[in-house]
Order: sequence, then C-alpha cells, then structure tokens
Amino acid sequence: MLKKILTRGTIGLFLLLLAVLAYLLFAPVAIQPVAWQAPPYTGYTGAHARNHELSGLQVISLGNESGPEHILPGPDGKLYAAVASGAILRMQPDGSQLDTWMSMGERVLGFAFDARGRMIVAMPSRGLLMIDQDKKVSDLVTQVNQVPVQFVDAVVVAQNGKIYFTDATQRFGVNAFGGVLNASMLDFLEHSCTGRVLEYDPASAGTRVLADGFCFSNGIALSQDEQHLFVSETAGYRVWKLSILADKLQLQNPPNPQLASVVLDNLPGFPDNLMRGTDGKLWVGIVKPRSADFDKMSVKPWLRSLVLRLPRSMWKVPQDYGHVIAFDETGKVLKDMQDPSGAYPETSGVTETADRLYLQSLRARSIAWLAKK
Repeated sequence: MLKKILTRGTIGLFLLLLAVLAYLLFAPVAIQPVAWQAPPYTGYTGAHARNHELSGLQVISLGNESGPEHILPGPDGKLYAAVASGAILRMQPDGSQLDTWMSMGERVLGFAFDARGRMIVAMPSRGLLMIDQDKKVSDLVTQVNQVPVQFVDAVVVAQNGKIYFTDATQRFGVNAFGGVLNASMLDFLEHSCTGRVLEYDPASAGTRVLADGFCFSNGIALSQDEQHLFVSETAGYRVWKLSILADKLQLQNPPNPQLASVVLDNLPGFPDNLMRGTDGKLWVGIVKPRSADFDKMSVKPWLRSLVLRLPRSMWKVPQDYGHVIAFDETGKVLKDMQDPSGAYPETSGVTETADRLYLQSLRARSIAWLAKK
C-alpha cells in the first residue's frame, strides 16, 4: 500500500513539475521579444566615476502627493510639478504656497509652456493636450495617420510655435497594458524599438514623424539654435541628436549623421527626462542603474519571455541610485552627480534655475534641491 501511495505521489509531483515547466516555456505573453546586443557595460568609470555629489539634498514636501516626474518654472514665476496622482502642483520656488493647480485624473509625464503661456501636456493615456489660461483642456494630437498614439511621453515647444514630442512605443499603450510602469517594462523586455519623435504644427494642425525606431524614446529638448532635438533613448542607454529637418527617418538603418547621431552612448543607467539648463548645458536624469542580468538577456529573447511568466516578486529590480548628468551639445560631460545610496529615488531629471537645481523623481514624496555653487 505504501509503495502504491509513493508511486502515485511521485507521478503527481512529476506531472506538476511538467505543468510548471510547460507554463514557463509556452504560456502566452504580451511581448514578442527581439534579440539585440547590449553594449558592453563599463560601469561607473571615466566621466561617470562614482561620487556622492547628490548626497545631503534638501527637500520640499509634497504632502500626500508623490512622484514629481516633471518640474518646470511657469510664466508666472512659480514652479509646476506633475505628480503620480494626475495632479499638476504649483508652488513658489521655495516650495511655499503649494496647491493643486489642475487635476488631470491620470499621470502627466511631461509638459511645456508656449509663447502665450498655455501648458502643452504629454499625457501617455490620451495624447498631446493643451491647457489654456482658463484651464480648458483641448486635444492636440490623439492619433497620427489615423492610428492612435500609444505613449506620449515628453514635449518641448519651439519659439516658432512648433511642438516636438515623443511617442515612446507604438506597441504598448498605457490604457491597454496596465499603466505607465507596466507598459514601459513590456516595451523594454520586447525591445522592438518602435518609439518615435513627432512634430505638431499649430498653424496647420498637422503632425509629422521626424524619426522612428527608438528603443523607448523618452525625454526631449531643443538645441540652442532650435535646429536640432536631443532625445533620450531609455532602453538603448543613449541620447540622440536629431535634426528638425528629419522626415520619417528610420533609426534601425544607419542614419545620415547630418540628420541623426548619438551624442551620449553606453550610459551606466536608463536615461529619462532631458531639460535645458543654463549656459548652454543640458541635463539628463538616470532613473535606474543598468542591470547586468538584463543586459545578458539581450541575446536571449526566450529568456525574457520566461521572466515575464514569473511573479513580479521574483524579478530582480535594479537598486535605487541617484544620478544626473549635465552635458553640452557635442556630448561632452560637464557634470556627473550621484548618490549611490539612492536616498532620493529614481532621479528622472533636473530642472535648473538661476540659483537652484531641482531633482525630478518617479517615486519620491518630495522635490529635492540643492543650491548652485
């Protein structure tokens, strides 16, 4: 009898293990992973040598709000911040008189002001929007060539009124794939590189594609002469310089260097927001360090599918690590500031004013800042 019980138990265990294996290998997943070769990871060396220049930051409490992912001074001299709840906060530069200027219901990832003081908003779930002085919200771009935009991420406005923005992925819209974080992770794991940079012309209400093929096009900033754009390619660990004359450029083919070139390459983390600073510099936030395990999976698409079948609690997420970089328009690193402890987590960017650097974050419950030296 005992022998029969053990035999049945052994068979049951074997069948269970077989079912688990079949699930891990063959269960449907949302991604169709593409093989790619991650650049060799050189770590925190050279211009990115490990340092502690972001340690000991001062903070502005946001009360019950969190995730000041984008911060910008407004035409009224006040500081505006888009947070995780969907609110757009407004405050004095020292953080006083904090209030909710607007509640959008869902997260805003980027915004800019046009010459008339209207806020141009990148809302991933909806598209490119405009908020006028009376707080009336209008849709500017919800689709391109009759296809809905999926993940509008960042926006900048030129002096001539043209608006440039990123559509981070055409594969994983935030509405269909569980929000900003989940859609981003799916795109990183698939690595099909469908991110775009687009131009909206208010004069004609027309939208055109400047370039396609970014591996998650994220932050965007204009050059000083406004003839080029700088674009963070988050899943490619790099920053591009793109001519505004580009038209339907495909980055998966070697582009004409006069139209597109990489100015920052093989970064030690995932670049996020791009912001113009003072004295001609640009700032990029490194939201998370690179993962050696993730890089090793670049040539193993099947392994990325397997990871997606595992519970999220088993995923190895990169540690928090504060990191922001200032560079010039040739890609020369001017300043590299870090906090290995990650006390201020997920540094998505920097807003530079005459006397302060404000740090942006995907998750923090405050705005961190330090006085300029």
